[in-house]
Amino acid sequence: MLKSDILRRLGEKHHHLSESDIEQIFNIFIKKVTHALKNNKNVELRGFGTLKKKVNKAKQVRNPKTNVKLFKEENYKLHFKTGKILHSKLNSN
Repeated sequence: MLKSDILRRLGEKHHHLSESDIEQIFNIFIKKVTHALKNNKNVELRGFGTLKKKVNKAKQVRNPKTNVKLFKEENYKLHFKTGKILHSKLNSN
């Protein structure tokens, strides 16, 4: 699903809001989630899931094509755990 699809569906449900208002609200939501993750806070959306920032430790890696050893710096990845409601909806027949 694309951002434009989400904004279109929100516009269909909330006729009293303009397209620019809906897009602004969506952008604020994304910024708040990003800010929370940058500050090492978990983001929990009840029934949907939880977003966490996890650390990939610094380590030695090897380029399989050239066999050259490289050092990979510590970086972060995003971990998503589904909530109970979303999990049950995905697994129901």
